[in-house]
Amino acid sequence: MNYCADPFSYQRRISREVRVGNVGVGGDNPIRVQSMITCDTMDTEASIAQTIELAKAGCEIVRITAPTVKDAANLQHIVRGLREHGCDVPIVADIHFKPEAAMEAAKWVDKVRINPGNYADSKKFKIIEYTDEQYAAELTRIRQRFTPLVELCKERGIAMRIGTNHGSLSDRIMNRYGDTPLGMVESALEFARIARDLDYHAFIFSMKSSNPKVMIAAYRLLVARLYQLDAEDARKGRGGSAEPPGRLRSIAPTWNYPIHLGVTEAGEGEDARIKSAIGIGSLLADGIGDTIRVSLTEDSIHEIPVAKALIDSVAAGVSPATPANSAAADTAATTEEAKAVTNLSFDPFSYQRRPTDKLEREGVRLGGDELVRVVIGKAQHEKIAHKIDRMGDYKPEIIFENAPVMEVDPRDDEAIARVNDSAEAQLVSVKDDVDLPLIPAFRLLAAKLQSRHPILLKDTLSPSIKNDEARLTNDEGSPDAQMTKRTPDFVIPSSSDIRHSSFLHTLLIASTNIGSLLCDGIGDAILVQGEEAPGQSLRLSYNILQAAGSRIFKTDYVACPSCGRTLFNLQTTTAKIKAATVHLKGVKIAIMGCIVNGPGEMADADFGYVGGAPGKVNLYVGKQAVKFNIPEAEAVERLKDLIREHGKWVEPATEPALAEANVQ
Repeated sequence: MNYCADPFSYQRRISREVRVGNVGVGGDNPIRVQSMITCDTMDTEASIAQTIELAKAGCEIVRITAPTVKDAANLQHIVRGLREHGCDVPIVADIHFKPEAAMEAAKWVDKVRINPGNYADSKKFKIIEYTDEQYAAELTRIRQRFTPLVELCKERGIAMRIGTNHGSLSDRIMNRYGDTPLGMVESALEFARIARDLDYHAFIFSMKSSNPKVMIAAYRLLVARLYQLDAEDARKGRGGSAEPPGRLRSIAPTWNYPIHLGVTEAGEGEDARIKSAIGIGSLLADGIGDTIRVSLTEDSIHEIPVAKALIDSVAAGVSPATPANSAAADTAATTEEAKAVTNLSFDPFSYQRRPTDKLEREGVRLGGDELVRVVIGKAQHEKIAHKIDRMGDYKPEIIFENAPVMEVDPRDDEAIARVNDSAEAQLVSVKDDVDLPLIPAFRLLAAKLQSRHPILLKDTLSPSIKNDEARLTNDEGSPDAQMTKRTPDFVIPSSSDIRHSSFLHTLLIASTNIGSLLCDGIGDAILVQGEEAPGQSLRLSYNILQAAGSRIFKTDYVACPSCGRTLFNLQTTTAKIKAATVHLKGVKIAIMGCIVNGPGEMADADFGYVGGAPGKVNLYVGKQAVKFNIPEAEAVERLKDLIREHGKWVEPATEPALAEANVQ
């Protein structure tokens, strides 16, 4: 199955246009930016104010949660108030669990988002073996529940998003397909088939997960299945009769629905921006995606500049930074080279690290099943040599100039042949200043290189580009310190802190390029050379490895963005939990404002902190709730006790390592 037109040359996926209010999504429209307000939906004035603030910041579509029929009914007053203020931004109702709320919301909004995992299904982690007859009966029940909403949306001429979340797959889907990208895709397609049977086509797909590898695989599999369904329909002549093979290409596709991208529960600060760039940026670079949301556990206003910068950085990255005529010629050359490559070096739908021989560089082993290593340039290494022993887990491991690296142009077959003819495995990378987009360049290298040779990934092939003087510094000692320090009190870091700096651009480019390749299983060492400051370069390197799941060296957090369903202040709570647990290397903690995605997204977390009722918290071990209705004021201490009970607590070090010092 193909998930994009050409994995070696950028082409945006062709999709139909779906109108969301006055905004077109898909087709020839630009990639749209959307977000979600965080206040109580029953607070009409606050909802109006937050929506207007988002619209002024450049948000093109605004989503509002409607957890009950009462909340859904209040959307009428919110929408009316927005229009009276002259704000015409499209409004989307976010629905979980309650078809009745969806029916009410659809009367007032421009689009309804439903989650196929819980719209008409339950999530109780029951193990049930469905016969084909029982499964068909369940689909009939879903059709009965879903049809009224489809008919209402069709009657009003409004759009819908069929949005699967990895964390809320139904028991029915889980038992047939498992907790897999395939289960996510089939969950959405079941609802899409019902909509199509009713001749309703104004819908958009999404496949969100907090794990970038799962998210990337699910979206790719979705697109591949849509192509496959179009081909099947074409062979049947749309009407059920077989078409001659020569006419297949002349039949217009009908499964070409737009796609919304997002990494759910990405968290906050630098880590969230890295994780979002890996997931969203990788897919945008493959030509997939018509609208995006960068979900941050911060005020929603901070999501917009990050989303815009991500779209811009990917747009710049998919074409080489050369004059237009040279770029066009080289892109064509890349495509011709790609045609000669029969197979990708990776399975785009299932992660597996590229197998290589093991090498040793400066006493450090890499390749094979060794950790993905962090490389630094000699000049940068000299700037921090005096304090390397105080840098904790952020130490450089290999100096580039001291580690023989064979750098090649992946289009140069003679150079590739010389590497492949070598008796011993070599550490290989793409040459700087090769005028190819970076991701296709490394994919081409991996496809043509014998698998025994480890690969050194780079964030950019144009390292001469300098950072501006406005780049942020970070002299804080904690390994998970914030990007800025304003006061001794906790302040959520945001993209507004770095919007005048090149560091956000560097972060997004590095995360997209290196993270995408790591999620494809390519890469045995990484070199971030687009950031001059060695401290920031090293921190960024390690944080990319952590976000991509390639190397876990610190506490991992899954934290949802706030919304009207949230039962506690996510920003301050996340800060408190981080302050108490940031030293627990390798422990994964999920922080969820409500139960919507809680148990599912926490399935691979060690511990979970979930809002159960106003002022009350439930604590989880994995996906199992073990402590209930804990007063919020006591919950962080009780979480620490729970971690102790399961043998994963260690006391914090008395002297934090100088892990994130930034050397200019």
